[in-house]
Amino acid sequence: MVAGITGLVGRLLEGPLDVIVWGLARLGIRPNALTLTGLFLNMVAAATLYMGRFRWAAALILVANLLDVFDGHLARRTGQVSPFGAFLDSVVDRYADLALMSALWLYYSRSHDHGMLFVIGLAIMGSVMTSYTRARAECLIPSCKVGIFERLERIAVLVLGAFLDRMPQALLIIAVFANLTGIHRIVYTWRVLSAPVEPPKSDRVDGMNGGRSDTAMREGGSKAMRHYGQQFMDLWTFVLSKFVEAWSKRSVTHDKRGGVTSDE
Repeated sequence: MVAGITGLVGRLLEGPLDVIVWGLARLGIRPNALTLTGLFLNMVAAATLYMGRFRWAAALILVANLLDVFDGHLARRTGQVSPFGAFLDSVVDRYADLALMSALWLYYSRSHDHGMLFVIGLAIMGSVMTSYTRARAECLIPSCKVGIFERLERIAVLVLGAFLDRMPQALLIIAVFANLTGIHRIVYTWRVLSAPVEPPKSDRVDGMNGGRSDTAMREGGSKAMRHYGQQFMDLWTFVLSKFVEAWSKRSVTHDKRGGVTSDE
């Protein structure tokens, strides 16, 4: 799902990206300079969130993450792809994510909103574990890009929540789905590492499995996992919808009582 969303966005922006990246290359701008500029803008956005200027912060986050898109394309176009560049980009993303979430934590702590502080704590946990589980898993297996909520989705929800003045709902969505992505990656890695080694003949019949081939056994297990996985996601979607509905009513009540506003 994540790969599909990311791929769709990439195809839609491919033309404009090529033009912008071509211009950046002509100006001699280096990819790492874009990466660090994006980090600086995210830090400014974090300070803006802390001040309650959510819509201004959303604009800064958008620009910062556009630079995050440009740096990789620029590196590939100019032949400046390097292991350190990939490492720096990943580390900068983590600093930016934690700065934004920490700013929101400090903002809501002023109103002593313990419910929001708990949700932000879960959102921070999910954001960190989404990236960590993939990094750790790919030390053991070739790839672990599964999941429904990577950084692109988290940033999109955060920006929408800021623009629409629905930050509590946005943070709740991030808290739930970021952690689900981390759990998904743990389960996926366990399945890959627990899978039996392929025999030379995949359709070998084992007397212990009642005459069914190893391939048929694995396919049956995979279908069962997909079935229960879909039921699990349906349950979480239902629970999330109820949480968002309850949180919306709570936010309205809080604003009527003179709670902290989220923008100018």
